Amino acid sequence: MENQEKVQILKDIVTIKSVNGNEKEVAEYLSKLFKKHGIDSSFLEYDKDRDNLIVEIGNKNNEKVLAFSGHMDVVSAGNVADWTSDPFKPEIRDGKMYGRGTCDMKSGLAAMAIAMIELKEEHAAFNGRLRLIATVGEEVGELGAEQLTKEGYVDDVTSMVIGEPSGYAGIVYAHKGSINFKVESQGKNAHSSMPQLGVNAIDHLNDFYSRANQLFRSETHTDAVLGDFIYNVTMISGGEQINSIPSEASLQGNIRTIPGYDNDVVIKKMNELIDELNQKDTYHLTLSIEANKISVKSEKDSDIAKIAQQVAKKQVNVDIPMVGVSGTTDAAEFTKGKQAFPVIIFGPGNETPHQVDEYVDVDNYLEMVDIYKEMATSYLV
Repeated sequence: MENQEKVQILKDIVTIKSVNGNEKEVAEYLSKLFKKHGIDSSFLEYDKDRDNLIVEIGNKNNEKVLAFSGHMDVVSAGNVADWTSDPFKPEIRDGKMYGRGTCDMKSGLAAMAIAMIELKEEHAAFNGRLRLIATVGEEVGELGAEQLTKEGYVDDVTSMVIGEPSGYAGIVYAHKGSINFKVESQGKNAHSSMPQLGVNAIDHLNDFYSRANQLFRSETHTDAVLGDFIYNVTMISGGEQINSIPSEASLQGNIRTIPGYDNDVVIKKMNELIDELNQKDTYHLTLSIEANKISVKSEKDSDIAKIAQQVAKKQVNVDIPMVGVSGTTDAAEFTKGKQAFPVIIFGPGNETPHQVDEYVDVDNYLEMVDIYKEMATSYLV
């Protein structure tokens, strides 16, 4: 495939507005692309206009199954006026393609798809299978990865590469867990001149806010690879009008966990704090966990990790270290499969995901196609 066509494929899927949904259009585009090159694919519906895509090449002569994975959804572009160019009309300037999803992570997904097509057309000999798993809803809780894992699509996987943006800064083999939580406080309305007749939901919520900050920030919990445990409240709301005692208030937050201070421990401590506060007269606090993604710590010296380093050194002459990161990925769900397997996160990109004027270096994108191809042939021997 010519580079011009590879670039156009990326442009085409960036043009598709798969903002927290509408992934089916991306899946259909890729399915047609695979069909054009004689490769079958299948869909797994998550919801209306939200289909995961599964593609496989190779043979079953060997138990090895290498999975390539990428998500098809993107985050909102925000205020379009802040962008130098339309986020859904990708432009190339100074060797960089700008647009929402160019970096996170349609370039990784496109590079993986093209690598599979070229391997098929080159009649690459595989002892095993190469499977592409394109997911929905990664940005809002790894929805597709959770569904695919529960339905057995990774049960036979022996290694996985997720094409999230890493660039050549590092190959990720570990990342923190993530918890999205919400605390709601129920009170009672009253006129602000007679607060004794009401129950101030904001006051009670503030007690949780202060106590939880003290609980989770008074000690430092750290991991040699992943760094510190992180606790943040990121949204607060409450009250109906300025001269009324508020009957409702809520806060939401995100927590980044590490193996030594994991999701189960944190959720247990939060529930204990809620129970303690609710022992007080008129307190009515409830905790809901809206996303619960475990930390991932794969094998640093796994076969696929070593292959990735060796191939990158050969292809682009860069020594890439193995690293851990704070951000979570679909690996948090995929690693709950039937059998354990090593996973790495390695794809074209930089530090512009979710930002205005997100971009990917075109050369990096094109180089990753060749890197993915050689990784697959080196692993499936």
